[in-house]
Amino acid sequence: MSTPLGAPSRPTALAVWLILAGVVGEWAAFSLTSERLYLLAHPGESASCDFSVLIQCGKNLDSWQGSLLGFPNPILGLIGWMAPIVVGMAILAGARFARWFWWLFALGMTGAFAFVLWLISQSIYELATLCPWCMVTWVVTIPSFYAVLLHVLRTGIVPSPRPVRRAAGALMGWLPVLAVVSYAIIAVLAQLRLDVIGSL
Repeated sequence: MSTPLGAPSRPTALAVWLILAGVVGEWAAFSLTSERLYLLAHPGESASCDFSVLIQCGKNLDSWQGSLLGFPNPILGLIGWMAPIVVGMAILAGARFARWFWWLFALGMTGAFAFVLWLISQSIYELATLCPWCMVTWVVTIPSFYAVLLHVLRTGIVPSPRPVRRAAGALMGWLPVLAVVSYAIIAVLAQLRLDVIGSL
């Protein structure tokens, strides 16, 4: 497979993050799937992640938002989080992906990011709940999207002017800060809408 001009031979830090994020994402998706199966087998009972009216996953799983495509959303996670793990392991093994592969992978991560943003809005503004396992998924999806986006920009995989490539390279070092700022925005929105602190 060909390597795009300017791409680092092995983006090890990105690979390690993709593997870690994929494992955590799979764990969250498996936990939510298990909870959904439990609720189906035990109607009327509460999920083990239902801690209060505000902090729970039962309401999310039972809602139409929790099965947007006609089946539980966590199944998407079980399938989707395999991709970052495989890509990360392949990079560490020395694989070099073609430009079209990175485009598809970035497109997939963008779709996951958009879906998570929609789920966050539905959770806060429609369902008025904060699902623990869902929040774990948010925590790993957001920086994973940033990391892949910045990688394809800084390496020229996505054609962009040199200043954009330099900015993307510089921002890669600030990725943890970008993630924390994103989490803070979500926390503020949740507090303003749900009064999380007051309900504790």
